[in-house]
Amino acid sequence: MKLVVGLGNPGKEYANSRHNTGALCVQLLAKQMGVPLERKSRLATLAEGDLAGQRTALAVPRTFMNTSGGAVSGLLQRYGIKPQDLILVYDDLDLPLGTIRVRPSGSSAGHNGVKSVIAALGTEQFPRVRIGIDRPVQGGADQIAYVLSAFTRAEQAQLNKALERAAEAVVCVLAGGVDATMNRYNRKDTPDNNP
Repeated sequence: MKLVVGLGNPGKEYANSRHNTGALCVQLLAKQMGVPLERKSRLATLAEGDLAGQRTALAVPRTFMNTSGGAVSGLLQRYGIKPQDLILVYDDLDLPLGTIRVRPSGSSAGHNGVKSVIAALGTEQFPRVRIGIDRPVQGGADQIAYVLSAFTRAEQAQLNKALERAAEAVVCVLAGGVDATMNRYNRKDTPDNNP
């Protein structure tokens, strides 16, 4: 069993915010799998099905971003799997909009949701797919307000491409492993270039 978790905040007011990019990716994966992401547990909204030949659970925590760790830890216990069978998908301010990066492990790099997951699991050893949301254009702009804001209409096309590539990368990790996926998707090119 594999688990793919897309980080975000619950509630309609956050549904299309930059900080919910991970959740948007998992929603897209559920749509592609043809399974409704609507089974609600205390911790998350879930869907289960086969992805890249692997029995896979898709989940979006029902907790707020800063407390995502409890939900992720509970899901690992629920499915009886280890952190290395988790793929965490989330937004990244340090990547340009439209860019994705895959990593086998690593620190939170200041992302509070990832920090919470690492603390709850007691390890940084789990794969992740990061989706670039860019930084505020004005350097002094409030970072919290920025990540909680919605994408502009002009940004939506780039976001959609990034979500598709991130979903492809998740499938690639499941099918061929993290190293092969990194070789394919972690290119130092423009966000619009396909791997």
